[in-house]
Amino acid sequence: MKQEIERVLRKMNDLSTIEEIRQVVGGDINEAFYVRTKEEQYFIKGNSGVPSHFFKAESSGLQLIRDSHTISVPRVYYYDEPQQGEIGMLAMEWIDGQEKTHTQEKLGRNLALMHQQISDRYGFSDPTFVGELDQPNDWRDSWLDYYQDFRLNHQFNIALEKGRLPEKRKIRLEKLILNLEQWIPSSPAPSLLHGDLWGGNFIAGLEGEPFLVDPSIVYGDSAFELAFTELFGGFQSSFYEAYEEISPLPKTYEEMKPLYQLFYLLVHLNIFGESYGPPVDRILKRYVG
Repeated sequence: MKQEIERVLRKMNDLSTIEEIRQVVGGDINEAFYVRTKEEQYFIKGNSGVPSHFFKAESSGLQLIRDSHTISVPRVYYYDEPQQGEIGMLAMEWIDGQEKTHTQEKLGRNLALMHQQISDRYGFSDPTFVGELDQPNDWRDSWLDYYQDFRLNHQFNIALEKGRLPEKRKIRLEKLILNLEQWIPSSPAPSLLHGDLWGGNFIAGLEGEPFLVDPSIVYGDSAFELAFTELFGGFQSSFYEAYEEISPLPKTYEEMKPLYQLFYLLVHLNIFGESYGPPVDRILKRYVG
């Protein structure tokens, strides 16, 4: 990987001496490194098993959030669009800091401001990724249609192919998708969403400034984003209080929340296997019996 890092540095015209390369935690998918040259510090990650648009999608998502002028993201310096079997690399600004007492409060406030960036339709123009799974996208005039077709039905088809749907689960999931209009709105505000926001996808910079990383951009119901933040332990109460000061959640949020969390549980079921089957089944049983 050192040769690939040296290649990326040349692409960025940083020809100064490399003073340190060390592997860091960068998620389950990529190899990630802290790289320090005489000129700069970088976060560089790479992978030889990803589609050509994998790092482009991440870079484009970060730029879209940056352009909203609401919440901080690392600056992207370079990305590859690798062909099959080639190693692809992404080089970003190194963010170095620690959470402060105000970090999650500011994250909640800034996220609410980001969610006020509105499109005129739902979905997104380009395919993205959720974890290692491809996420196809298109524009729809109805959030309900987008969520049914591009989120739940897409994961349903992956689960079917992977053998993750025993008969009872399959029947219940089909029934829920067909009757989704009972619980999911058709026309909430089409907010700019990070799309994969859990505790591992924000980091703290200097003075505890919150930064978002690893987006899976979509324009949709802001409640979809908030539901996922609660799935794996949630954020601090200060995050939710600050968010709701700017953008109060709808009265139907608690009723919708498990149905939005269902998408992410299906993603985890399809990536990690049957350990995520029981929570999927509990949601299905609650809504369709």
